[in-house]
Amino acid sequence: MKKLIFQGAGVAIVTPFTENGINFDEFGRIIDDQIKAGTDAIVVAGTTGEAATMSDAEHKEAIKYAVEHVKKRVPVIAGTGSNDTSYAIQLSQYAEKVGVDGLLLVTPYYNKCTQKGLVQHFTKIADSVNVPCILYNVPSRTGVSIKLATYVELSKHKNIVAAKEASGDLSFILRLRKAVGDELTVYSGNDDQIVPILSLGGKGVISVLSNVAPSDTHKICQLYFDGKVKEAAAMQIDYTDLVDALFCEVNPIPVKTAMRLMGYNVGPLRLPLCDMEQGTLEQLKAAMKAHHLID
Repeated sequence: MKKLIFQGAGVAIVTPFTENGINFDEFGRIIDDQIKAGTDAIVVAGTTGEAATMSDAEHKEAIKYAVEHVKKRVPVIAGTGSNDTSYAIQLSQYAEKVGVDGLLLVTPYYNKCTQKGLVQHFTKIADSVNVPCILYNVPSRTGVSIKLATYVELSKHKNIVAAKEASGDLSFILRLRKAVGDELTVYSGNDDQIVPILSLGGKGVISVLSNVAPSDTHKICQLYFDGKVKEAAAMQIDYTDLVDALFCEVNPIPVKTAMRLMGYNVGPLRLPLCDMEQGTLEQLKAAMKAHHLID
């Protein structure tokens, strides 16, 4: 079995912005609160961190700051994927240089590619570093899926160690587990599928929910690992309303709004992301109240 980067709940952490940059003081506060609450890994500069609207300098600053602030208390995983292979290599090499514990590599978006292109893209990135890589399959955002044969081929690479599966297709994940065995660790990319994916041999979740409920997201995983499957499943079911609310508009609009309601100075969303509609905002507030996150 290849190196396990983390087991449990890794937070796909938000990036707190000012009007013209990153609010590093608040970023540090959020990171510290996550670690105190039991989060098992910090995943920086991903979708939830609004990496798509970060400048190159901001992207690198966020990664470097996270590594330096965490100080090895938990693993730090950096989102360094791109639809431009050469840029993904540049960013991945930078992340390795500043000391990340792993890389999260999303499938190429917009220009997309064939399965042959996926193999070449991910192989070139993985060849360029000596850091464990997590493939990120999220077809609803990128318009391209990693097929089973492609996963099998990529699992042969020594640096490609895991998959964040956000396809939502449990039947596919079942077949993926059979096809790759222990060559790829599988993490859930969907908060409503943590326990189902753990039941298929997954090792945890890269979570949006963890931003607002870090202790309980960790607990869902830990209960399962401790053999308390019914209790883990009960918590998974109980959080359905909040998970639904966190995805009632495009992520990370609701989760940044939720953190603002909880007193975190996460700052503005960057266009084209915008403030929530009143109806969905009320849905979010109701779910947060039900879970005692706000009064």
